[in-house]
Amino acid sequence: MSSLSVLVVDDSLITRKKVSTVLERLGHNVVRTASTGAEAISSYRDYVPDLVTMDITMPDMDGIEATRLIRAEFPSAVIIMVTSHGQEQMVMNALKNGAKGYVLKPIKQDKFEQVLTQVIERYM
Repeated sequence: MSSLSVLVVDDSLITRKKVSTVLERLGHNVVRTASTGAEAISSYRDYVPDLVTMDITMPDMDGIEATRLIRAEFPSAVIIMVTSHGQEQMVMNALKNGAKGYVLKPIKQDKFEQVLTQVIERYM
């Protein structure tokens, strides 16, 4: 798997650090982190990364709306949702709005790598 540029979006600093660490261990380059949906959209425009990891629940704009807006402007954007257990309906809504996959919190490197590999093989 070649190195990807990645935007990591989550309102939790701990989760942003965890996802960034896992991505870097897998050989990818985290070009930016964002803590809100609005910041995610702005950062995507600035960096146009290969991949976005997007939290669903954030205070200003949820990750589903941010995903929808990014994909409306950048139809080829590849976004993986990062979510907690019990948010199945939100995950389905995110997938309908353009997300390409999802990974559950707490982040485990082997599961994250499996989802990432599937998304890369299918969409990149």
